[in-house]
Amino acid sequence: MGDQFHGSFTQQEPIPEEGIDAAVRVMRSGRLHRYNLIEGEESETGLLELEFKAQTGAAYALAVASGGYAMATALRALGVKPGQQVLTNAFTLAPVPGAIASVGAVPVFVGVTEELVIDLEDLSRKIQQTSSKVLLLSHMRGHLCDMDALMALCEAAGVQVIEDCAHTMGARWGDVASGRHGVFGCFSCQTYKHINAGEGGLLISDDAAAMARATMLSGSYMLYGRHPAGPPESAFETIRYDTPNVSGRMDNLRAAILRPQLRALEGQIQKWLARYQVVEHALQQTPGLTLIARPQAETFVGSSIQFLLLDWPDEAIQEVLRGCAARGVELKWFGGAEPVGFTSRYDSWRYVDSPPMPKSDRILKAIIDMRLPLTFSLEDCALIGRIIDEEVKKSAAKAA
Repeated sequence: MGDQFHGSFTQQEPIPEEGIDAAVRVMRSGRLHRYNLIEGEESETGLLELEFKAQTGAAYALAVASGGYAMATALRALGVKPGQQVLTNAFTLAPVPGAIASVGAVPVFVGVTEELVIDLEDLSRKIQQTSSKVLLLSHMRGHLCDMDALMALCEAAGVQVIEDCAHTMGARWGDVASGRHGVFGCFSCQTYKHINAGEGGLLISDDAAAMARATMLSGSYMLYGRHPAGPPESAFETIRYDTPNVSGRMDNLRAAILRPQLRALEGQIQKWLARYQVVEHALQQTPGLTLIARPQAETFVGSSIQFLLLDWPDEAIQEVLRGCAARGVELKWFGGAEPVGFTSRYDSWRYVDSPPMPKSDRILKAIIDMRLPLTFSLEDCALIGRIIDEEVKKSAAKAA
């Protein structure tokens, strides 16, 4: 059978001791709620918002309960109403169309390219064909499209952009941090993302009125003045009376865990990139396997890696999956007929009446995805790459 890998693809690094100590202090205080402060005290949640605002360069930041909640809040803050069409990627994960459906709106899926980014030609067509004035753009699995071209297209058409940055915290397009191009950038702090509180989310924006609405929606009551990274109180003057409270605040316990991770993020990104490069190098000469080209303008976070088995028969792809699994390597396939675990695609979400997308279906059927947790060593990654290379070659030889 060959070499075996014995690591876990779901095992994350431990929470830093600094975060554990901070969390214990919060628990000992009993003041877990972000607004439960004593005189002169700064909340862990407010400090996290300030630090995330500074790290991204955004004007404002807001901490919330989850990445999915962040997206739904952004949609509500932009005034998306039930029945309204919202454009989004066909290649994404379930919380993205779920956020659209949660506000009663209708997802309209846009195609995917072989670079695993949104198809700008299809986006242009869908803008013309629909009444949508909002794009919820998913930077799926950490792949950034040409953000300059996308924003030029959307601005010309009057389409507002919300960025789903669940997989791109710390990434950049040129000199601009992911999440800074659109009206809102939405981030996740779920266990398998770049900073880990089990669950949690962050919103950034440069738009004072939009962020004021998001803050009220998040459940600030009339305590919006306790948001040190939020817009000025004048931004709340009228919207505070007609913006509903859809409570989804982050608490001080999760914020305490996240703050030291945020400070360490740049170093973590370099570790992910090193692991990504080791696996990528092992697969560069694998026949029948297509690696994803990364644009020069993109600074990415290699916390997962994807490749394509374009135009392979289903059985040959499944042979690769079985062979790798038998040797301890867990791959996810976006071409399966049924959703499995976290892996699903636009035709899995049957609450959306979407027409077939043959061009995108060909690419989705070919996508193989793998996590790269930092609990893997570089030697582990070399072994994993070698196993994938061998199993792809073996399956290709059988299919020939």
